Amino acid sequence: MSKTSTCLPHSSNLYLPVMELFYTIQGEGYWQGYAAYFIRLGGCDVGCHWCDVKESWPAEAHPKMSPEEISSHVYAHKATIAVVTGGEPLMHTLDPLCDSLRSKNIRTHIETSGAYPISGKWDWVCLSPKKFKLPHPDIYALADELKIIVYNQSDFAFAEQQAARVHPVRCKLYLQPEWSKHAEVMPLIIEYVKKNPQWGISIQLHKFINVP
Repeated sequence: MSKTSTCLPHSSNLYLPVMELFYTIQGEGYWQGYAAYFIRLGGCDVGCHWCDVKESWPAEAHPKMSPEEISSHVYAHKATIAVVTGGEPLMHTLDPLCDSLRSKNIRTHIETSGAYPISGKWDWVCLSPKKFKLPHPDIYALADELKIIVYNQSDFAFAEQQAARVHPVRCKLYLQPEWSKHAEVMPLIIEYVKKNPQWGISIQLHKFINVP
C-alpha cells in the first residue's frame, strides 16, 4: 500500500534540483542487494556533520529537471525501483515525480530524515531521523523502515526513542555505523543487536562492493 499525505512540504516547485541520477545496487537496509535507480535531489538543511554528500546541500547548485525527464531516465534503464534521496528530498513537492514514476510501473522508495511533511505516493518509506532536526510527527506511522546512524554510544538511546514512535510490527529496524567510524562502532552495534534482536544491521554494502 502506498503512503500519501495532504501536507504541503517546504517547496512547491514542479521542477526538481537533481544532483545525480544513477542505476546501482541498493546498499542499505531492507532492500540491500537489489537493483535500484537512485534520484539524488539537491537541498538539505539538516546539517549532519558526517554527511558524505555535503555537495547536495545547496539546492541552487544543481540543474532542475521535470518529473517526466527524471522518470524517463529510470524507465530507460528498465529499473523497477526508484529511490528518491538527497539531500533532504521532502524539502520539495514530490507528488508529480511519484505520479510519473508510478505511471511507468516503477516502485517508489524514499530515503528521508522526515524533517518535512511527506508528499508523494510511496511504496516504501525509509525514515532515517537525525537529532539535529527531528522528523515531522506524521511520518512515523508511514515508515516501513527505521534506519539509525550510529556515530557514538548515545545513538542507541536515540534509536530506541525513535523506534517507540513507528509501527511496532510493520516497520523494520536497522542500526547502521557511520562510515568514518565503522571499525569503532560496529562491535558496539553487534553486541547491541545480540541483546536487542528486534534490530538488524545495515552495513552500506555498496561501499564494500565498490558501486555508487
